[in-house]
Amino acid sequence: MSFQSILFEKTEDNLIKETPEAPSFFVDLNLDQIIDAITVFRQEYNLKPFFYSSLHDIATIQYRQEIMQDLEDAVLNEHIQSFAQKMVIVRRYLGLVEKLEFTNFREGWFLEAALTYCEGVESLAQDLGRANIKSHGLLTLREYVDGYKSSDSFKQLMGEIKGLKAALSSVNYCVIFKNLTVKVRKYEGETDYTIEVENLFEKFKQGAAKDYLLKLNFESNMNHIEAQILDCVAKLYPDIFTNLHRFCVEHGTFLDETIRIFDREIQFYLAYLEYTSSLKQAGLMFCYPQVFNTDKEVYIEEGFDLALAKKCISEHTPIVPNNFYLKDKERIFVVSGPNQGGKTTFARMFGQLHYLASLGCPVPGRKARFYLFDNIYTHFEREENIKNLRGKLQDDLVRIHEILDQATPNSIIIMNEIFTSTTLKDAVYLSKEIMERIIQLDLLCVYVTFIDELASLSEKTVSVVSTVYPDNPVLRTFKIVRKPADGLAYALSIAEKYRLTYSYLKERIRS
Repeated sequence: MSFQSILFEKTEDNLIKETPEAPSFFVDLNLDQIIDAITVFRQEYNLKPFFYSSLHDIATIQYRQEIMQDLEDAVLNEHIQSFAQKMVIVRRYLGLVEKLEFTNFREGWFLEAALTYCEGVESLAQDLGRANIKSHGLLTLREYVDGYKSSDSFKQLMGEIKGLKAALSSVNYCVIFKNLTVKVRKYEGETDYTIEVENLFEKFKQGAAKDYLLKLNFESNMNHIEAQILDCVAKLYPDIFTNLHRFCVEHGTFLDETIRIFDREIQFYLAYLEYTSSLKQAGLMFCYPQVFNTDKEVYIEEGFDLALAKKCISEHTPIVPNNFYLKDKERIFVVSGPNQGGKTTFARMFGQLHYLASLGCPVPGRKARFYLFDNIYTHFEREENIKNLRGKLQDDLVRIHEILDQATPNSIIIMNEIFTSTTLKDAVYLSKEIMERIIQLDLLCVYVTFIDELASLSEKTVSVVSTVYPDNPVLRTFKIVRKPADGLAYALSIAEKYRLTYSYLKERIRS
C-alpha cells in the first residue's frame, strides 16, 4: 500500500508546496479564463493551485496522462463521481456537526457522517476492483483502497458503526403531553391506533387529503423542547448513548488522510474531462501529446485555442484549427499577415498547448509533440501605466529586458506586436536586436510582428503568415501557414490605421 497521490507518482513530488497565484503569463495566454471555467463548479476543492504548477518531470506527466485516459471510461468515471458525491455528503454532515448546539443530536449526525464515509470506501473498493484499469496511479490506488478496507482499523470502525445503528434503531419511546407537561418513557407495547383511526374516517374522505407532515431540512437544528426530549430518551437508554459518545470521542478523525487527499486530487482530472466533453461533442479533437526535453522538435495537427473554442461553441460560430511544426534547427515562428487574421490566437495556442501538456492533460488537436519548458515568458501589448512614469516604448523595453535576463535555453518566449508605438526604422532595429538575443539563447519562440525582415533573419526562424481568401482579400481564413512573408503586413496595418483599406474607402465613397 505505497500509494500517496493521484497527481504525483513520487512521494517527494507530493510534498511540493502548492502555488496559490497564477503564473504571470496566464492572462496573456487566456489560461486564466480556461482554468476559471474548469474549476468554477468545484470551488470547495480549491483546484486552481494544481493548474498553476506545471511539471518538469516527463515521468510524472506520463503518470497523469495514463490516469486521464483511464478516466475517459464512462463507467469508471461515474464510479469515481459517485464516491466523490458521498464524500461531499460526509463533509456536509461534519460541517453540520460543528454548528449544532445539542450534544446527542450532534453525535447522531457524526455517526451518519462516519457511516456514509465507510459505505463510500466500500463502494469505491468494489468499483475499482471491477474496473478495467491500466494506469499505474489507479492500480496502486486500487491496491491501497482494498488494503485499507481490509484493515483491522477499518473493520473495527465499520463494525462499531453498524452496532450503534442497530442499537439506535431498537430505541422506542413514548412522549406524553399533558397541559404544559411533557413526559418521556419507554414504549410498553401500546396499540398503535393510527390505522384504526384512518379506517374509521375513510368513508368521509373526499379526494386526496393535504399532507401536513413537516419535512425538516437536514441542516435544521433542534429546538430546546426536542433537545430535552432526546436527553430524556438518552437517560432511558444510557448504555446506547454512552457508546455513541465514546465512539465520537475515539473516532473524532475517522477520515483516512490518503483517502481525503485522493478525494480532492481526483477532481483535477474529472474537472478537466468535464470541461472538454462539450468540445468533443462538437467534433473537436483532443490528444495526449508526446513530451520531450531532449530536443526541440514540436508540432500539432488541428490544434486550436481552447478559450476561443469554448466561446465559439457558445456563440455557434466555426472553429478554425491550425497546424505547426518546428524541426532540426528551427526554433522561432515569425508570424506576420493582416490584422484580425488569427496571429495572436496562433501565439496563444502555442503557449496554451505547451502549458496544458506540461500538466499531463490532453490537448486540443489530433496529434502533438511538445518541448518540456522550464518557464514561459510573454510580452503582449498593454495600456500605458501612468503610475510607473514610463512611456509605452520604454515600458516595452524594460519588460523585454526582464524577460531576456531571466530566460534560459529551456524557456519559451511569446511576443505579440511589440514596438507599435515607435517608427518603423526604430522598430526594425530594436526587433532585430531582440531577435539576435533570442537566437543566441536557442529557445522556442513565437514572435508576432509586422516586420517581415525578421522572418528570414536566421536558419532558426520560420515564417508563418495569416492568410486571406484570394478572391476577397478583405476576408480572413484564420489559417496560419508556413510561407515567406509577403511584405503586406505593415502596409495593411498602416492602411487600417489611416482608414485607407478597401472597406474604409468603399465606405467613404458611399458617403
